[in-house]
Amino acid sequence: MSQRTRLTPEQRREQLLDLGIRLFARHSLDEISIDVVAREAGISRGLLYHYFGDKMAFREAVVRRAADALVAQTAPPSTGEPVERLLASMTAYVDFVDANYEGYVSMVRGAASDPVLREIYDEAFLALGLRIFDAGADFVEDTPAARLVVRGWQAMSEELVLSWKADPAGLSREELLGMLAGSLPVLLEMLPRSSGVGSGEL
Repeated sequence: MSQRTRLTPEQRREQLLDLGIRLFARHSLDEISIDVVAREAGISRGLLYHYFGDKMAFREAVVRRAADALVAQTAPPSTGEPVERLLASMTAYVDFVDANYEGYVSMVRGAASDPVLREIYDEAFLALGLRIFDAGADFVEDTPAARLVVRGWQAMSEELVLSWKADPAGLSREELLGMLAGSLPVLLEMLPRSSGVGSGEL
């Protein structure tokens, strides 16, 4: 009879977070209860409390893990034309939302009223936006006006993807991605030259 491997506290905590992420993909945050997680993991509720304290702490840890995964999975390739790299990043973003729709929607909605979720959401949102200003992006110089445009484009893109997921309205995935990747260069090109628009191709 094989002997079961005993997990360290950190390994068990990571295992529970991995389970939380799997639940995040198909459930809203409110549906990821202590009872559900304990049942899925085959552990007692008390053990889950031991590792995370309470439901809110576990939920916040899951959301942070999901936000980190979003930032990592949508990292653009290091080579290629700027718009091609942006298209690759947006393709990964749509894939992430598609695979984690229920959890992602509840994270966005929860951020509107929960200060901790808002902080996690804002950190991820900022990290995604700052990529546009990376040295190799060739999109635009980092200025307050450019940041305003990028932030507005991010908000529009998120709303468009979530609305499309709920109802495609006859728009194909390829058409959606073309709009997402193609609209940012157009918006940035409309910035006054004094606002720092770069000369890189878009």
